Amino acid sequence: MTTRTLDAREPETLRFGYANTALGTIVVAESMRGVVALFIGNDRARLLRDLKDAFPEAEFVLDQTSLTQTIAKAIALVDAPHLSTDLPLDLRGSPVEVAVWKALQAIPSGATRTYGAIARDLPVTATAQDVGAACAANRIAIAVPCHRVVKSDGSISGYRWGVQRKRRLINMEGVA
Repeated sequence: MTTRTLDAREPETLRFGYANTALGTIVVAESMRGVVALFIGNDRARLLRDLKDAFPEAEFVLDQTSLTQTIAKAIALVDAPHLSTDLPLDLRGSPVEVAVWKALQAIPSGATRTYGAIARDLPVTATAQDVGAACAANRIAIAVPCHRVVKSDGSISGYRWGVQRKRRLINMEGVA
């Protein structure tokens, strides 16, 4: 009889699945603690490459069946970003990134904030550029609503999943 001991260096297993939404194809990945990624794109192979690049130490298991509810909630959120979600999130980042992501989650639907305003209100020291970098590092589209962050003049700037998607999300939420 052989026994298998857990090695602290064993890779984490992330389950993932795909869906089509009003904004394109999404891939949702989940750890034991919650959603670690919700990426939006046009090509499943590219989304999977991006997922593997974001979590290079992880092993991935395509698991559409057990993720049915999570994927359904993700679709609902993407198709109606003004609605709240109860997706459990597994936020992974530096203290500044996590602080920014929590601040983003506090921005109400239909509202926007500037990078500088968010930086000033954080419980940690950060600049507007740090906020922008945290938005770019965000792996959980829409549930961590970096699309609600705009430049100081109110204009739309970059978005990890495309400026057109950012503009569409803002319009879907009724931002003037």
